[in-house]
Amino acid sequence: MRQSLLPLIACSLGLALAGCAASDTRDTEESEAANDPFESFNRKMYALNMSVDKVALKPIAKGYKRFVPSPMRRGFANIFTNFRAPGSAVNNFLQGKPKRGFNELGRFLFNSTLGIGGIFDVATAGGMERYEENFSQTLAVWGLPEGPYLVLPVLGPHSLLDAAGVPLDYYADLNTHLTAGVKDRLYLFRLVDARARLLAADTLLDSSNDPYVTLREAYLQNREFAVYDGEPPEDPDFLEEELFEDFFEDDD
Repeated sequence: MRQSLLPLIACSLGLALAGCAASDTRDTEESEAANDPFESFNRKMYALNMSVDKVALKPIAKGYKRFVPSPMRRGFANIFTNFRAPGSAVNNFLQGKPKRGFNELGRFLFNSTLGIGGIFDVATAGGMERYEENFSQTLAVWGLPEGPYLVLPVLGPHSLLDAAGVPLDYYADLNTHLTAGVKDRLYLFRLVDARARLLAADTLLDSSNDPYVTLREAYLQNREFAVYDGEPPEDPDFLEEELFEDFFEDDD
């Protein structure tokens, strides 16, 4: 489960629910067909992931959140984030954002030293904002199409382009280059930590008429948000509607 899943639930789920409720049925069906041609496969993979989560991952995550103090959980999350900082710096450079790239390198330096290996996020405390980027976002910035929606085992929602970036992100992660026994345990630990932070979102998905669609639409919106650094292009139809309404309001 990648870091992109965290803002997916926290920032986009409400927007997805509102968007699905407000959109025209025909437009929604056309959008779903375009974004999710592998829906039959994806739903089966989604069901498998949810079954594994229910039996194994979720109970472990609940125990982790209950018995591990919050400051310790935050320290572990900071370490995992710090492991990704060098790769994030490289992707900022590749996207033509040198200032942000050097910022990410600076964060890694400060957090690895003053932050004791990344346990403490001293960079953020010192006013250095985090600009996390991954290889699939770089490929999107370079103009490669997202491709269809795809649900991966354990990793969950992705686009085809996002899935193609997974191996690159894996090798850019410092965790990958630790000794075999250590890195495997840390990856498992990271998965549990990420799942624990998503527990609060379970009720939102459980209350949805179709959790699969809700999660898919939330992912697609969050993906666009991440690729465009929080400033996705306006929908032309939305702009036309807004201008149309403003014209008649001014006329009154």
